[in-house]
Amino acid sequence: MLLQRPLALLAALVTGLTLASCSSPAATPTASTTATPTTLSVVASTDVWGGLAATVGGDRVTVTSIIDDPSKDPHEYEANAQIQLTLSKAQLVIENGGGYDDFVDTMLSAANNSSIERLNAVTISGKEATAGDELNEHVWYDFGTVTKVVDALATSYTKLDPAGADTFTSNATTLKASIATLIQQQNDLKAKYAGQPVAITEPVPLYLLEGIGLENQTPEAFSEAVENESDVAPAVLNETLKLFSDHAVKLLAYNEQTTGAQTDAVVNAAKENNVPVVPFTETLPAGKNYVSWMTDNLDALAAALAQ
Repeated sequence: MLLQRPLALLAALVTGLTLASCSSPAATPTASTTATPTTLSVVASTDVWGGLAATVGGDRVTVTSIIDDPSKDPHEYEANAQIQLTLSKAQLVIENGGGYDDFVDTMLSAANNSSIERLNAVTISGKEATAGDELNEHVWYDFGTVTKVVDALATSYTKLDPAGADTFTSNATTLKASIATLIQQQNDLKAKYAGQPVAITEPVPLYLLEGIGLENQTPEAFSEAVENESDVAPAVLNETLKLFSDHAVKLLAYNEQTTGAQTDAVVNAAKENNVPVVPFTETLPAGKNYVSWMTDNLDALAAALAQ
């Protein structure tokens, strides 16, 4: 009798659990079976490359751009511990290269994360310094390079997220079609204005100008000094100013993110002699993407050359 009571209780308990399981609703699927894929974490040294990375990746990527302020000189940027942490957690990092953003390499070395996929725009471009000349690292003004970077982004994204391959390929194809329109606009200007003399404050937009066939007349010592933030020799400055008083150039291409007494003197000389001044930047202007930004640049050059 003492054994029968516990056995009876146990039987009742098993029966109750069985009935409860039969009458309960179906189990809710776990979050991992219903959630959208986790987006790839991408870090770009500047918002120029970050914008392109976001366009190719679409909603399958989350992009952080380190340098993104058009009112500041990118060459004066100083990275911090927060940027170090952001870079260390990235799955893909895209940098300009060519000495433009060396802080990225330094921080990635410190992060010691070999799994990070890395893209270097200068390396992808295939451009190298020629004998006696420094490499112009501002390769985002070269449409051929940008097209190569777009392809490299699609390839890297597909490697990291194979399920998104069709999305990446489609987005890259659409973006390259827009860049092809920019190339056509550049070629149209070249057919009309190739050989025209121009001046620059530094070589930031030089690839764009050369793509139109424009010939830079600025003393190399002047643009190098401005880019390196060193003093321009008086004789070199006078030679540069004379380009405008003699009306020897059609326009001045001016990097408005780098200012100083000598660049201001050149800009003022151009304005005083009615030589058009076309401003350029190293980061995206507010409210612009890469294609709309470059369209505006080409339109501004067309207007200046037509004067």
